[in-house]
Amino acid sequence: MNKFIHPIGIFLLALNACTVKKNTNVDHVGFPVFSAEAHRGGRGLMPENTILAMKNAMSYPAITTLEMDTHITKDNKVVVTHDDYLSPGFMLTPEGEEIPIKDAKKYNVFQMDYDLLKGFDIGTKFHKDFPEQKKIKTYIPLLADLIDTVQHEIKTKNKHQYFYNIETKCSEQGDGITNPNPEIFVALLMEVIQSKRIEHYVVIQSFDKRTIQLLHKKYPHIKTSFLVNNKKTYEENIADLGYKPFILSPNVKMVDAELVKKAHADGVKIVPWTANTAEEISRLKSLKVDGIISDYSNLF
Repeated sequence: MNKFIHPIGIFLLALNACTVKKNTNVDHVGFPVFSAEAHRGGRGLMPENTILAMKNAMSYPAITTLEMDTHITKDNKVVVTHDDYLSPGFMLTPEGEEIPIKDAKKYNVFQMDYDLLKGFDIGTKFHKDFPEQKKIKTYIPLLADLIDTVQHEIKTKNKHQYFYNIETKCSEQGDGITNPNPEIFVALLMEVIQSKRIEHYVVIQSFDKRTIQLLHKKYPHIKTSFLVNNKKTYEENIADLGYKPFILSPNVKMVDAELVKKAHADGVKIVPWTANTAEEISRLKSLKVDGIISDYSNLF
């Protein structure tokens, strides 16, 4: 496929022709003092990145933030899923059959229309990495539908306003192959966020610094988080990004007292990923991190 030609390009031109008005009639809710985040909705307990997972995470009183991943489909839909290709490890075809290992890269999310993608089952197959995960047939949702469900739960069940920590799953190597370019990805994502009036409750995170750099420039009111997993110092990671993000989100193995101290001196929050034991969560809390991302919503 020619990486410079994709139907999304046509959409972007149309989107740029009409600006979505910034919502100013929203009750501001302060970011949690401690952000307890359900990673992919708490995939240790429920099928990852599903509406069912997010609703389950909301049943645990300590959870403040719903963490999730986003991709773009061939027909320009923003969907909540992690992998570039549908995984043989925990997905089944619409017919309920296994995806053979040899077909591991057959189902490219970016090359699939949503109607086709939605037919695959992400919740029935046993997940060897998460044996406690409840098995129930379910699907990859649209981000818009997931937000509608969460906001409806908040309103009808008198729950507190949750934050959304939304990752852009993209890379320079994947441009035009497994993801659109950053400008298109950000435009599509922000269209959903603004249309759902949740701008004040959102953090956009990414390993791909291009998307959050773009957000920082075009949408400075949106909170951003830089995901890192490397051996660089705090200063080196911030210099690489080019600005001080709302959050620096490192692998748990990178976190020590010095990192937290330097970040806090800069006004940057530290929210590590992914802590999956009570002992690790306790260690990180003792270092005064600002939040923790965990697969297990029941550990906080």
